[in-house]
Amino acid sequence: MTAHVENRYFTDAELEHLRTRGYIGPITVYEPDEMDRRWKQIRAELLDRTHACYPDDVASGLTNIANYDRHLDVDLLSEHIVHPEIAQRATELIGPDIICWRTEFFPKYKGDPGTGWHQADDFSNTSGVPQLAWPDDDQSGYPQSTLTIWTAFTDATVTNGCLKVIPGSHLTKYYDESKEMRYHADLISDDDRVSGAKNDFFGYDYRDLQIDPDWSPPEEEAVPLEMERGQCVIFWEALLHSSLPHTGKARDYRMGFATRLVPSFVRVYPGDPEYLEQFGGRVPLDKFGNVLVAGENLCPENAMRTHSLRGFEFKPY
Repeated sequence: MTAHVENRYFTDAELEHLRTRGYIGPITVYEPDEMDRRWKQIRAELLDRTHACYPDDVASGLTNIANYDRHLDVDLLSEHIVHPEIAQRATELIGPDIICWRTEFFPKYKGDPGTGWHQADDFSNTSGVPQLAWPDDDQSGYPQSTLTIWTAFTDATVTNGCLKVIPGSHLTKYYDESKEMRYHADLISDDDRVSGAKNDFFGYDYRDLQIDPDWSPPEEEAVPLEMERGQCVIFWEALLHSSLPHTGKARDYRMGFATRLVPSFVRVYPGDPEYLEQFGGRVPLDKFGNVLVAGENLCPENAMRTHSLRGFEFKPY
């Protein structure tokens, strides 16, 4: 591994907050006016899927896959994932050698329900196929969890469906991704099977993965994560997180963008490197590649990209 950088961004108290409570933020990456300019340009470029990683016919048939990995073909998103405010912070948390293995958009519009409580481990939840594998001899000391940087491209408020988390819940496993999470095209998201909370995610119900089917998340401990556009929150995917419903005005839609980082020694898509099993289908990975965000790649088996699908050069920190 390359040498670790000195602590530049986080105080000891902030690092302790992440260790014990599972998240840090909000943190300003862009000022609101700059975020407005960037989102206007990104929004226009997203309409052109000519160079998108996943083909249109597959994307349209697999529910949420169209929201994945647009950093590989939209230059401002390519720039975002290697932004120093993200890359340098991440090196303090998961080490000097880091890859971005996925990005996702999370839109929420007027009337959209909240997303149910969940934790992620190897991201096998919708396919049954692990998408991440830590080495058996991992002695790095870093948590075996994806580090997510969730950036608000528009303001995220309690009214328009911001994230919420249960502090400290990353220290206990409440969900088992090896269990089957069934797809329901007509899922009624507000059933009261356990807690009465809305739990749908594009036709899936996270409660299928609960280790104890009678357990209910402690809503009284939940903390909403309101963010001004241009701010981010950093959290472990093992942290219990969900989102509120959008009960506000149509013009106040919420748009979040999640950058998912792991140490570069982690194997990505270990089961079948030619396809991504997701949402009941198989997505070709011929255009996919992990992006080196910092340091060097320590897993030669991982597919890597040094340039975006439009030619943007990824320059690691």
